[in-house]
Amino acid sequence: MATKIGRRVIVIGNSGSGKSTLGIALADRMGVPFIELDALHWEPGWTMAEDEVFHARIRQAMQPESWVMAGNYTGKQQHVSWPAADTIIWLDLPLATVMPRIIRRCWERHVSQEDLWDSGNTERFWDHLKLWQTDESLIAYTLKTHRSRRRLFERYTRDPQWSEITFIRLRSPAAVDHFLEHLRPVSVPAQAAAYPM
Repeated sequence: MATKIGRRVIVIGNSGSGKSTLGIALADRMGVPFIELDALHWEPGWTMAEDEVFHARIRQAMQPESWVMAGNYTGKQQHVSWPAADTIIWLDLPLATVMPRIIRRCWERHVSQEDLWDSGNTERFWDHLKLWQTDESLIAYTLKTHRSRRRLFERYTRDPQWSEITFIRLRSPAAVDHFLEHLRPVSVPAQAAAYPM
């Protein structure tokens, strides 16, 4: 059976859950622009954009009629992007799945010194091993926030404020693959959904 989604999609989830990977795949499949919130948020020197600047960049990126966005930043920008979305895909993968991905990605970025989001920012693997500093270590941050973020996202799916949004909750890599395999990007009435894998 085909999986139906709308034309303005936001992919959320913990670090390492595959938000950008799925977002790019969806945007390519749908033929719409891909918006990566990290690219709009981070400036050179790992400086966070001012909220007003961040919001303006998001509004500019959302000008096309259809798009796929990947990223959270709910405390900073939820009021900007979520009212425009018709579908939110929550990658609710287990900590045991995302943590090896995070470690591998941090190491690969350290080795390659990849310029992230054309900002001049690169990663140092050793910073992520500072488990006592959640503001520097993505590993520590994810360990600390995984459960609380899951509870937060669960509340969002039940919040009447977002009742017009279709929520799709994918709980495993197999569920993500199944979702993509049966994707049918069309506008549909709002509903809450969960993929049972």
